[in-house]
Amino acid sequence: MRTHSSRAWIGHWLLAVALLHTLASALWFGPTLQAMWQQGLFNTVGADALRGAVSWFVLFGVLLALLAMAITPLERAGQAPALRRLGWGTMALTALGLLLMPLSGFWLALPAALALLRKR
Repeated sequence: MRTHSSRAWIGHWLLAVALLHTLASALWFGPTLQAMWQQGLFNTVGADALRGAVSWFVLFGVLLALLAMAITPLERAGQAPALRRLGWGTMALTALGLLLMPLSGFWLALPAALALLRKR
């Protein structure tokens, strides 16, 4: 008989997406991140729209990783009600991201959001 932990994949999937997202930020925005680092990070965004967008891009990857780390133990414990609640939030965020940016990595969150909603 399979245990709940043998079926735990959603958190791992989202963690991989978060790592990919963070790696992409380093590749796409390396010069901007490097300039911010060289200036000591503190108050390096200011009114600069690019630096603001880059900062949110990096921070979203971290937030997604934290969500993934919370989902994995819930999956292993078979906490379907909590996972479905997270699924609704994940689906709403994914849908909004796809509406605003259809040519983006938000598609990678869709399998996880759908799987969370199907938890019984």
